[in-house]
Amino acid sequence: MCGICGAIGAKPETLVPAVRRMMRAMPHRGPDDEGFEQMPMGPAAGGMVAAFGFRRLAILDLSMAGHQPMISPFTDDCLVFNGEIYNYRAIRDKLAAERVQVRSTGDTEVLLKALVHWGDAALDMLDGMYALAFYHARTRRVLLARDPVGIKPLYVSRTGHGLLFASEVRMLRSSGLISDEYDPAGVASFLTYGAPQDPLTVHRDIRSFPCGSRTWLSVDTSGRVSEEPTRRFWTFPKPIPGRSATEASESLTATLRQTVREHLASDVPIAFFLSGGIDSAVIATLATEQLGCVSTYSVGFDSPSMKSELPVAAETARLLKSDHHEVILSTGNIRTTWEQWMLAADRPSVDGLNTFLITKAVKAGNAKVAFSGLGADEIFGGYANFFRVRRLAPLLRAVGTMPVAVRETVARTLLPLCPPRYRSRLLMLARASGRPIDLAVQLKQILGSSTLAELGLRAEAVGLGDDFLPEELHSQLADAGDDPFLAVSRVETYVYMQNTLLRDADTNSMAHSIELRVPFVGRAVLEEAARSPGELHLGGGRIPKAVLRQAVGGFLAPAVLNRPKTGFTLPVGDWMYNELRDFCEAAIDGLRHIPFIDATAARKLWERFERERAHTYWMKPLLLVALGNYADSCSRTYLDSAGAMKLRPRR
Repeated sequence: MCGICGAIGAKPETLVPAVRRMMRAMPHRGPDDEGFEQMPMGPAAGGMVAAFGFRRLAILDLSMAGHQPMISPFTDDCLVFNGEIYNYRAIRDKLAAERVQVRSTGDTEVLLKALVHWGDAALDMLDGMYALAFYHARTRRVLLARDPVGIKPLYVSRTGHGLLFASEVRMLRSSGLISDEYDPAGVASFLTYGAPQDPLTVHRDIRSFPCGSRTWLSVDTSGRVSEEPTRRFWTFPKPIPGRSATEASESLTATLRQTVREHLASDVPIAFFLSGGIDSAVIATLATEQLGCVSTYSVGFDSPSMKSELPVAAETARLLKSDHHEVILSTGNIRTTWEQWMLAADRPSVDGLNTFLITKAVKAGNAKVAFSGLGADEIFGGYANFFRVRRLAPLLRAVGTMPVAVRETVARTLLPLCPPRYRSRLLMLARASGRPIDLAVQLKQILGSSTLAELGLRAEAVGLGDDFLPEELHSQLADAGDDPFLAVSRVETYVYMQNTLLRDADTNSMAHSIELRVPFVGRAVLEEAARSPGELHLGGGRIPKAVLRQAVGGFLAPAVLNRPKTGFTLPVGDWMYNELRDFCEAAIDGLRHIPFIDATAARKLWERFERERAHTYWMKPLLLVALGNYADSCSRTYLDSAGAMKLRPRR
């Protein structure tokens, strides 16, 4: 786990200092080592350059044999790579069979030698989390690639100086070569879904590189960076028709055991997140089989309005006989913790506070790697939306012959019978097409189109469709067809997990220099889950995560396996209107820095949310707070005389 950055273009005198500045912006991603390399691009003696920067968090092979950028001594090819390749031992064996020698005990040299030997075809062999840049010396080209569902981030910016890439948005901003100008489409998608939807960010000049994809970059004789069409090298496999529940569960059991075993590769201490559910317990149990006693960590809070998961997590820890640690967020220190969390944000976000807290505790416990159960709900069918779409889609199709205006009129007559917090959802359903994929998308929306219009954001005006999703993301959802399970799973994976959970998990764990591993999002598990039809995963429409439950029933304690799903949340709404009220009020004022948002309307919307807070989902006002705080912070950042990004105090 590290931080990478780089620049490709025709002006070394501009690009090299920019890369150095980006390196200074990411010490948290790599406190153990740093490196820089500069390679020629374009025609000989043309003055074009590829510059790679790196900060290292040493996890495998702690010696200098893991130093990056790593250069092949035989070809002068060069690699910078953020992440881990979990099946690197199997790839090393394949290289050895073809007489390619690997000297280090880590995965970076394996990846470099694989790319040198097989070219970008090596990407098809990888099971891991990664974002990489690979310089091919013979052709003077650079390969960019990212793992199948985007566990590791990679952002790019195309400027008049060339192309820049980095592991974080703030790193690109610190280059000094791009504008902080906001992107209406990225901001609108954030307010709709709680995260900018790939490839968008909230900044016009910064884009997220697509997951599961690769492209080659070169520099032509005029100094212009040219790019091959970006190609997806990974997609979900199709379900196997007629697959039995027994076959599915037995195959998944074997896959989970192998995946966790490979993920445990580490030369530093590791720890495990533990909630009250089965997902984190599965990972910790399989790890315990391999390692004996493991260290587990849980987050809780003191709040009279919401029940903490700490007691049930402690019971799971007792069954595991783990070395258990509890992190309690008290009302008395929420202000300090909240400000630290917001300051660590690489982008506006409404998620990740729990990860920020627990990885801080893991750091204090001297571990450098943590394991999470993230991803199981999205691919195995753990959310209520899997059942909602299954039930609602046929009903909405049945009334779909009625004109939309008639459906809306009927819905409005039913509004008094509906709880206040669900009334906007009822109106949304009245306009729904009945297609499972459309319904799954609509159910993930937090703020609706009418609310965004109040703020000055309309889908057509910002270049998005009515659902506020970019066209590139629609292509990732297309394979779901009319299958309700696949529709929800793809939306949960690519809209929610990829853009919210994984991005926030990376940002908040790396804020404390902790590598976070997510075995359920490993390529082998993703593919194994996809091979089982939705009917199996949902137990014929009766049991969430039925295949997973059957697969782990042989080793997971019955008390944990049979525990009902509760979902983890923090009493954020209580805090926002009490202990954090003045912070939130100041953040709302920060929206004035985004020129296309109606700041007066935003203030009125905040006040309305406050009046109706008993019936308003807390994430709605938090969207405004997170965006306003981010905009205010961006307005106060500057590069000091050494080129480091600093934050001016509020006036």
